[in-house]
Order: sequence, then C-alpha cells, then structure tokens
Amino acid sequence: MNARAGLTAAVAAIFFWAAGNIIVRSVDIGGAQLAFWRVLATAVVYWIMLAAIGRRLTWQHIKTTAPAATAISIELVLFFVAIKATTVANATVIGALQPIVILLFGLKHFGEKLSGRMVAISLVAVGGVALVVFGSTAQPIWSPRGDVLAFIAMLFFAAYYIFAKAARYRVPAFEFQTALWIVGSVVLLPFAVWDAGGLVVPALEHWRGIILLMLIPATGHFLMNWAHPRVKLSVTSLLTLGIPVLSALGAAIVLDEPIVGWQIIGIAVVIAALTTVIQREARLRAEHPEAGSGLEREPALEDGN
Repeated sequence: MNARAGLTAAVAAIFFWAAGNIIVRSVDIGGAQLAFWRVLATAVVYWIMLAAIGRRLTWQHIKTTAPAATAISIELVLFFVAIKATTVANATVIGALQPIVILLFGLKHFGEKLSGRMVAISLVAVGGVALVVFGSTAQPIWSPRGDVLAFIAMLFFAAYYIFAKAARYRVPAFEFQTALWIVGSVVLLPFAVWDAGGLVVPALEHWRGIILLMLIPATGHFLMNWAHPRVKLSVTSLLTLGIPVLSALGAAIVLDEPIVGWQIIGIAVVIAALTTVIQREARLRAEHPEAGSGLEREPALEDGN
C-alpha cells in the first residue's frame, strides 16, 4: 500500500511541477526575484504549519536537508531565468535529460539495479520528448543563454533529487520540506539582491503568481519528497519526462505556443512509455510486496517532534 501511495504521489507531483512552469512564464518579474519570493513565502507558510501541529525543526534536520536545499534553490533561480529566455518546451526538454544523469550517477549510491527494459523505455521516452520540442514548426523564442542556464539547472535538479532521497531516510517529510525552504530562502537572498540591485518587494499583482507557485509546484515537491522512501529513484526520475509533455500542452492552452506535427507523436510516445513504467512498477509491488528495491518506511519522528 505504501509503495502504491508513493507512486500516486510521485505522479501527482509531475502534474504540479508541469503547471508550475506555465505559472513562471506568466508572472512578469525577473526570475531571480520570483524564485526568492516564492521560496521565502513557502518557508513562512510551512514553518507556521509545522509549529501549529506541535512539531519543530532541529539543527540535525537543517544540516541533513541543507545539500538538497542548496541544490534546489540554485536550480530554481537558473530555471526561472531560463524559462523566461526561451520557450517552455525548449527549457523543459533540457530538463528532461535529468533521468539520464540520475541513471548514470544516482542509482549506485542507493543500491538499485537497472534492468535493460528500463534503459530501453528511458531511451524511447527521451526520444519522444525530443519530438515534442524539436517537432514544432513555429518560430521559437530562443537564446543560447537560456539553453545553457536550463542545462546547468538540470544538473542541479538531478543533484537535488539524489540529495533529497538520501535526506528523506533521516528526516520526516514535513520537517524536510520546511527546512528545505528555510535554507533555500537564505541561499537565494544574494541572488535576488544582486539581480535587482537590492531587495525589491513584488507589486500586489505579482503576488497572485507567487502564491500559486507556493501552492502548486511547492506542493509537488512535498509529494515527491514524501514518495522518495517509497518509490525507486529510477522510477521517480523517469516520471519527470512527463513534465515537458504536460508543460508543452499547458503552454499551448495558456500561452498560445502551438503543438503541431511530430510533437503530437512525441506526446503519445512519452505517455505510452511512462504508462508502461507506472503499470510495471505497480505490478511488481503487488507481486512482491516484501521486496525492498530501495524502499524504506517513513522516518520516525524524533523525540520532541
């Protein structure tokens, strides 16, 4: 049951993150400023909620979470700037390379075995993502700077995935999420100050987008981090290939970025590949509920929490 719930949470997180990409493009302030205020607002809300339920952060929570918090904070500022410099599709397809980085560097650390079938499905899904992006016949908004920033952001997101999974074996989900954004706001403060020549409070009309980012993609982070001890890293990383497809669909509906030609085929390929992974993982967990496969129970709350 835990594994099935974890898989459901991971899939929901992908939808939330894809929606977040559309929101970022819709908020008319700089990427560094947007990243800082989004993270700071989320940190305040989570800290209040944690205190309200009678739990607290410890120094050990913060220290264990710090690597993941640093990685995701830098990823956010780089990706927010990148997605405003190029199309949603171009930025997200570069991010779709993240599962390859995870497969190359992340699995050995967690003792997971990767089957040939999973490798094949990964390659098919990546090919489908490429069709989604490069199959467009429209004139894209493109810049080398945007692409380079998106690539660097992808590397930080892969690092965040690995750090978060490791930390979640030691820190409960809510404490982890609270520490993540508190540390992240500290990391992002100099970026925001440097970007605007000082700390600039967003105008009232911008707070709607900031609040939506706090409610939607930030909730996606909570769901994925809750899922990490319950779902294999290879599966959760591969699920992120759905983000470019969902973001491209959302951009077509909300931002009038067209989906034409080979993109439609690419969307079908990615959806089919991810459906295969989800069904296979659910079947394996049902047939072998006792199998570890890198799955652990939720960390127990520490004394005083």
